[in-house]
Amino acid sequence: MSPGAPIALEGLVFCPLGKIVLSGLTAAIPGRGVTALIGPNGAGKSVTLRLIDGLLQPDAGAIRFGARSASEVRRAFVFQKPGLIRASVAANVAVALAPLRLLARAAAERVEAALRQVGLAERAADAARKLSGGEQQRLALARALVTEPELLLLDEPTASLDPGATEAIEEIVAVTAEGGTKVLLVSHNLGQVARLASDVIVLSQGRAVEHGPVRSVLTAPRTPEARTYITGELPWRSFAAAC
Repeated sequence: MSPGAPIALEGLVFCPLGKIVLSGLTAAIPGRGVTALIGPNGAGKSVTLRLIDGLLQPDAGAIRFGARSASEVRRAFVFQKPGLIRASVAANVAVALAPLRLLARAAAERVEAALRQVGLAERAADAARKLSGGEQQRLALARALVTEPELLLLDEPTASLDPGATEAIEEIVAVTAEGGTKVLLVSHNLGQVARLASDVIVLSQGRAVEHGPVRSVLTAPRTPEARTYITGELPWRSFAAAC
């Protein structure tokens, strides 16, 4: 994925067991910054991330990464639950490097740098299960970032975290995006979307019903579906306060 090249979602259809989850999803996602996918439960947000990552295959349509094939794009996925192995903090990061077959010293340097990036360098030898929930999610981010992805996919990464832990995760995501990594974020937290995203895609019933700059979409949604979702959410910090 060359710098600035969009990710093209072209008529994606996904119908597991005959149930329509995506019904012709089309969107041109910018190649830089943070793009947020928002919408009600069941709109197809998480499925869209999994299709982009290659964890699922569409029943119809295509996903294009500029002029490159999907296998040429370095991608990493962080789920709502970290899914850590029963090992040390450092070992949980190192496992992501196994397919790269790096020399031991090079791998150790990458692990240390990734842990430093998320503020866990001092916990490298600790058991991952001893970390708090927020620290475990930061560890999951380190495991993703150690592979130096061009595309980072985040599915509700702070859904079960307290405000302090959420702020720490958001800081890491913002710095990562500023460094040139494209971020796709699924979140129900509209304050978080306002703080992190540059553009927003609103999904409804498996389609993109609105896509535009974060300020425009959150403060003046054009479509009835986007308006219903955004105004129907629980109160969140005003856009001005979130900037």
